[in-house]
Parts: sequence; C-alpha cells; structure tokens
Amino acid sequence: MEKLVPFTVTDLAKVTNHRSGESKFGETMLTVPKDADPAHFLASCPARYVLFGIPEDIGVRANFGRPGAASSWRSAIKAIANIQQNKYCKGYNILVLGTLDVSEEMEAVKTLDFHNTSDRQQLNESVARIDKDVCHIISTIVKAGKIPIVIGGGHNNAYGNIKGAALAKGQPLNAVNFDAHSDFRILEGRHSGNGFSYAFEEGFLDHYFIFGLHENYTSKKVLKTLKKREDDRVRFNTYEEIKIRGEKDMAAEIQQAFDYVSNKPFGIEIDLDAIPGVASSAMTISGFSVEELRRFLYFFGKSEHATYLHICEGAPDLAEEKTAHLIGKLIGYLVTDFLKANMPPEIEPEESA
Repeated sequence: MEKLVPFTVTDLAKVTNHRSGESKFGETMLTVPKDADPAHFLASCPARYVLFGIPEDIGVRANFGRPGAASSWRSAIKAIANIQQNKYCKGYNILVLGTLDVSEEMEAVKTLDFHNTSDRQQLNESVARIDKDVCHIISTIVKAGKIPIVIGGGHNNAYGNIKGAALAKGQPLNAVNFDAHSDFRILEGRHSGNGFSYAFEEGFLDHYFIFGLHENYTSKKVLKTLKKREDDRVRFNTYEEIKIRGEKDMAAEIQQAFDYVSNKPFGIEIDLDAIPGVASSAMTISGFSVEELRRFLYFFGKSEHATYLHICEGAPDLAEEKTAHLIGKLIGYLVTDFLKANMPPEIEPEESA
C-alpha cells in the first residue's frame, strides 16, 4: 500500500481532547505501529472496522461540481476521536489506517478548468489513477476480513470501493446508494457522476439500488437508462414519491431496497448532498432528515453482508466557519450508528476494570 499515508498514534493524540475521568475514542482506537507493515498488521489486529480517508475532490471538479470534499476527512477524524467511549460503543473496535496520498494529483489539478476539454481529460485521468489506489487498499482491507469505513472525497470513489471489495470477495458486489443523484451517467471519462455505471459495465457491480433520487436533478437520459435496467439489476425510488407525494412508504421502501441487495456482499454508499443544509458540491435545501439517514444506515448496517460503508461529498471548507465542524460530527454519528448495528455484543472484548 505504497500510496497510504498511515495515521499514527501521535496524529491521533493531536486531534483528541483529553479530559480527566473520560475515555474518548481517540484514546482507544488502534493505529498501525510505526515499523509495522500495514497489510500484515491489518490481518492480525483485533479491530473489526478500518477507517480510511480519501482527501480529494478531483472527481467532483471533473463533474462540474464545487471543490471542497477533500476537507471532510480532517473534520471527521477529529469528531470521531472525541466521541465518548461507553457501553454503547467502543473505540477499540476501530483501526485508523490513514489516508490515500493524493497530494500530487491535487496539486496538478489546482489550476485546471473543467470547461476546457484538454483540462477535463487530465481530471478524468487523475480520477482513474486514484481509482486504482482506492481499489488496491479496499481490496487489502476486505481480504484481511475487516470492514472498511471510507470517508471523504467525491462519489467517484464508489468505483474503487466496489471493485476492490468485489475482487477481495471473488464475486460482483451489490450496492445501495442513499443519494439525491444516481451517479449512473455515461462512460465519458471518470468523474463523481459515473462511479456506479463504470463498476456496472465492468462487471464489478451486480444489483444497484438508488434510494431517494431527486426528480428535479435527474436528466431524461439517465432516467431512461435506469428504467431500461429496472427490475433487472438496477432499481430506484425518488425522494418526491416518498416524502412529497406520499406514494410510497419509507419503511417499506427501505425493506424493499434491503431485500434487493442483501442476499450477497453489498456496499453502503452515503452521499451527504442528500441532506438539507450540509455543505457539499451539490448542496440541497430539500431532502431527508439526518434522523432518517441514521435510521436507514442502522437498518442496512445490521446485515451480515454489509461489506463496507462509504460517506462522501461532505465539504466543510464550503460551510460557514462556525458550523463547518458539524459535518465531521454528522459523519461521527453515522460511523457509530454503523458500528452499533454491525457489532454483535457477544464478540466485544471485555472492558478492563
């Protein structure tokens, strides 16, 4: 994992606010020891979950979106480190692996204009290079018997998550995507709007369910593509069907989506642009509540086939300074909801007196 920037015990101490009489996640989460090989340590460490950050927004730029998603890892790890460890959730179930080194790619695209054809091609090529690294790291984590929790970057990284997990499992993966957009656009070069369509066409994605698609921001062409695949390997519902017109019941739709993807290993994809007021490349004013998202995630997280969690598109750098930290706090809630759903009490280690 040569493109991995390990997160050290010193890094963890810097983002943890220590307080007498309290135990924070940052004091109990694991990190890869300084001289250890990350891949070998993954296979032997007791933690079940692996936190991995992708601090990039190149795929968003290539999709004509606003940059800023690169900042969510920094906000999220600080929030997660300061969650209280108690009987409800334990930090020692998490290994903080580190982040993907995208420094060269981010520097190279700083001055590129996505409206320029040649510049956009460079953005596409950068995303494709990142795909390979994400795929390799996710595959390594899953092969080690762990569950990746991937934070940050654009939704382009769904492709690397799906491909990496599919290669590790030796079979195509299913996926459920809680998102205002399908990200199932044409194969026009890699960006944040076509991670699922590329994974689908290349045989790494089997069944795909899009939950809460926004009708106002889905093109006629994409709808036609989705309809063509519907009842075969792609299904979706819309936010308006559930929350505006009341044509569908949310609990029933969650169950249908679950039944559609949970018969085999599947990924849980969460795009924060589906939540009103969350700063992102495609921020919305109308959408599901945070509580509805948390219930959705908890429901899917209970499955034994839940293979990874990906939380993307949050952009603290685009938020007001006084509220930017709330995106990290939201990600912290989602991470612990997933842990609580997916960690059977009987296999938790005893807490020392």
